[in-house]
Amino acid sequence: MKAMKLGSSGGLDRLKLVDLPDPPAPGTGEIQVRVHGSSLNFHDYAVVRFDAPYTVDRIPMADGAGVVEAVGPGVTEFAPGDAVVSVFFPQWPAGQPVNGDFTTVPGDGVDGYARERVVRPAHWFTKAPRGWSAAQSATLTTAGVTAWRALVGDGGLKAGDTVLVLGTGGVAIFGLQLAKAMGASVILTSSSDEKLARARALGADHTLNYRSTPEWGAEVAKLTAGRGVDHVLELGGPGTLPQSIAACRIGGHISLIGVLTGFAGQVPTAAMMRRQIRLQGLIVGSREQQQEMVSAMNTTGIRPVIDRCFALADLAEAFRYEESNRHFGKICLEF
Repeated sequence: MKAMKLGSSGGLDRLKLVDLPDPPAPGTGEIQVRVHGSSLNFHDYAVVRFDAPYTVDRIPMADGAGVVEAVGPGVTEFAPGDAVVSVFFPQWPAGQPVNGDFTTVPGDGVDGYARERVVRPAHWFTKAPRGWSAAQSATLTTAGVTAWRALVGDGGLKAGDTVLVLGTGGVAIFGLQLAKAMGASVILTSSSDEKLARARALGADHTLNYRSTPEWGAEVAKLTAGRGVDHVLELGGPGTLPQSIAACRIGGHISLIGVLTGFAGQVPTAAMMRRQIRLQGLIVGSREQQQEMVSAMNTTGIRPVIDRCFALADLAEAFRYEESNRHFGKICLEF
């Protein structure tokens, strides 16, 4: 089978297409999946781009979707021919978070899905949404479940709420789609007027260019008649958090998801305390939350927004396209 592997150190030029033996037949509790799609995330980019001793010769990519080819003894949840999608945290079935690092995450602590075939325990996958392509399904593993957990699982989103979404990447666009499907209003920020127009076409109620409106937190407050938003999908990190706090209502909820502006910085703690805001860091979600989102996708008819698809052998080119920040929604692999 074909697979993409990292070399002895990080860097996009170190990615190489290799031939590997097909995996052995699935054992007890395992399934064999022919992988047909993956999707790119900032986490995958960080694994590939930067050096880490444990990623030497690693097969990257946390997201994988395909078709079950065979099942081992004791597997009752899946059958050959089922369309499936991988889970981000294989050891987190349900309930409260149990993972504080990436040691069990495919494509990081263990080999991922930039390959044509894999044998894994059945609980490493869930059913895929009905009628979705493998590339579409692969967008759920990281980006989709992150947005679902932030807004629904932890945020308790309900009709009539107002959501602030930062950016137009995979998590952001899923957040926009989910919020609108559940009857919420959405305010979205970007530095690109073209992307803001596309967001409005997807249903965003208000959009703000954060370059022309640097104090966008105050502008969001104005758009909500001084109340502020109920939920914030905070994808920027320390560089945007002060504005998100200014935009959030008293008692509101901020999901700290991204670190695109850095890994540390000052936080206006007095403002956050005064407004009694709940600031919650999160990394993706549980298998159960993914199953809940798949059910929601089947019910709502939402389809992920895919900007562009690349072949497996063109993974480095796909990451360079991600670096350019020209994409709107998800970048995927199809193979």
